[in-house]
Amino acid sequence: MSLIIQFLSSIRSFVLAHNGDELRNWLLVENDVADIYFQLAHQLKSSFPDNGSDALERMVDKCLPEEFDVPEGKGSPWPGFNSFVKEYLEYWRDVDFDNLVTLHARLSDLLTSCANALANPTYGVMLLQTSMSLSESLSKLVMGLTRQPHLIAQIQGDMTGDEPGERKSIVELAADVIQKIFTSCLSDRSSSRTQPPKGKKVAVYLFANLTLKLLFACEKSRLAVQMFTNLSATGPALSLYPASQRVTFLYYLGRFNFDHGHYFRAHMCFEEAYRQCPPQFQKHRRKILIFWIPSNLLLGRFPSRNLLQRPEAAGFADIFLPICTTVRSGNFVAFHEAMRHGRDWLWDRGLYLTLLFRLKPLVWRSFTRKTFLLTWQNGGGDAGNRAPSLSFNHLVTTASYVQKLLEGYVPATRPLAPRARPPHINTIFLKAVTNSAAEADSDSNLVPPPGGPRVLMPSDGLIFGNKKPDINNIESIVAGLIYAGLLNGFIARQQKRFAVEGTKRTGGNPALAGWPNPYQSIMERFKEGYEEAVAAYETGENADLPGDIDDVPGWVRNI
Repeated sequence: MSLIIQFLSSIRSFVLAHNGDELRNWLLVENDVADIYFQLAHQLKSSFPDNGSDALERMVDKCLPEEFDVPEGKGSPWPGFNSFVKEYLEYWRDVDFDNLVTLHARLSDLLTSCANALANPTYGVMLLQTSMSLSESLSKLVMGLTRQPHLIAQIQGDMTGDEPGERKSIVELAADVIQKIFTSCLSDRSSSRTQPPKGKKVAVYLFANLTLKLLFACEKSRLAVQMFTNLSATGPALSLYPASQRVTFLYYLGRFNFDHGHYFRAHMCFEEAYRQCPPQFQKHRRKILIFWIPSNLLLGRFPSRNLLQRPEAAGFADIFLPICTTVRSGNFVAFHEAMRHGRDWLWDRGLYLTLLFRLKPLVWRSFTRKTFLLTWQNGGGDAGNRAPSLSFNHLVTTASYVQKLLEGYVPATRPLAPRARPPHINTIFLKAVTNSAAEADSDSNLVPPPGGPRVLMPSDGLIFGNKKPDINNIESIVAGLIYAGLLNGFIARQQKRFAVEGTKRTGGNPALAGWPNPYQSIMERFKEGYEEAVAAYETGENADLPGDIDDVPGWVRNI
């Protein structure tokens, strides 16, 4: 009993001195602690067995009486704090570090009790450091449990009171508790949004970053939406916080936008995080670059060689440069080879599928441009048209040829038999026409692989696996590229052509007019969407006025 009283007396002295640092140093919960904590646990078991909670509560209230007329700068125990201390002592009385299921339950209850005590408007700030320590311990435990499905199933099976479809995962439950602490810090009134943070507001981004780290480690980033909404509405300016918190928050905010397809917003977050991260922190800058480079790739911008030669980008050139080259050239065969080359590295970082599917429109853009250059000549086949155009039949021909290459066909070494060719089609395109039009027989220049055509995965073919491209597929692809702003023109359906617009503005260069710079096109569409949102607000169609065009929800910059 003497050890329990000694422990509570020390806790009381820290509370009276308003010393949150010492409270954190004493209120430990992990198993790598001094032996005195295990002695405390033994004494608690002997003095207060499982049915002795009422007696333990009376002892805590006796040792931690509430003070009145507290001098400024000092503190006092309060009912919520006493409940937390009782919960803490019960934790050590019942803890079994070898049983992760019960450990998770005990630690979750303890953090919930701490969050309730932290909400006290007068003295709750004393538990700020303790709340962070407990939150980190729970996060580490949850991330470890996610790698043990049999334990997850046991924990989920113990949850009652909810329908199975509505039952939350342990990650969601842990994030809910930590977000409750985050909300308590965010709602603190000791300082305004534009003033240097005081009180619990100093920990707003600490708890935000911890929650985001947990959610991303367990692939639950969608649960961060409410947090970013609250920050945009009432959060303090990010610039008021230390660089370490700013960089970490911008990194996770960029990850969130990347995961949800907002690549321009992700680029802005990663760019600012990289700029604010000092050069000596190469490990952190490297983590930012891992996602900043793909964000720009998906916007049509490729990394410079100077960037890839920096120490924090070591090895990135081998992964990204081959991909950039194939996207620029429109070479589907080389594109899939480059993706296979970096598959393991990209897959481990959750980038492979995003790049594989999201970069294909850019490859198609380059592919259609190359086909146009091979088949169009000024005053040639398009002389009778009002505008330079690309025939869908020509595009089907080149696409069919590439599809066969993807299936494993290889060019024969023997020369082609002489064939007549239209005067407006060059020699390179003639090969595509010959190779795709003829099947693998004695007259074809393509030889099938020994075991027959390769069976392609759905993502490995031009259209879908081994499906042969036809004119309907090609028309759909071209329509999608026009809608995305990657092609400038219109579809002449009766002529089965893509007609280029704006040739006069480019000095008579149809390739430049019909295939504008991808990044500039994407940005123009982004600006058009913003202008439409502003117009909708001005006409009353939309009740919310959009922020500046470069605003990122959750990133508090301009207040």
